[in-house]
Amino acid sequence: MQKTTQKKKDFKTLFSLFITFFKIGLFTFGGGYAMISLISKETSEKHKWTTDDEILEIIAIAESTPGPISVNSATFIGYRVAGFFGSFFATLGLILPSFLIIFTLSFVLNQFSEARAVKYAFIGIRAGVLALVLKGFVGMAKKCPKKWISYLIASLVFVIAVFVDISSIYLLIACALIGLTYSLIAERRAKK
Repeated sequence: MQKTTQKKKDFKTLFSLFITFFKIGLFTFGGGYAMISLISKETSEKHKWTTDDEILEIIAIAESTPGPISVNSATFIGYRVAGFFGSFFATLGLILPSFLIIFTLSFVLNQFSEARAVKYAFIGIRAGVLALVLKGFVGMAKKCPKKWISYLIASLVFVIAVFVDISSIYLLIACALIGLTYSLIAERRAKK
């Protein structure tokens, strides 16, 4: 009898995790950072799965690990609540609405991709994406250390990325190694 009650409780918890994160994924627009307040409200205020302080820690961890912050948060909270299957159903609930919407739109876009209005819309979207990428570049450039090595690395990587067919992963690794080497040499010189 107790095993049956435990299984019902486990199923109810997993279903609750799935539905909660499905609603968050369905009704939140603007990306992962826009979801943080809703994740906090649902998990700490409504369901009491976490506290406000724990949410801050979860967000800090989710932000510092690879992947979208909202998916990382859902996975982490789901794991804390119900282990592996909790993380699976919380993550599935969060990403399923976006997947279904994009999947549905892919059929519609294929049917209308040759329409002039759609072609013009994509020209505008490309221009908008370019503007957002440039905005990100300017923001990162402002935060970049104002040292000659930073400008040299950025210039070299830009030229290599534009004119050489090489994976950006290799460029990032090379930049990290150059930066690390430069920092170690500068540190040794400062000690002398």
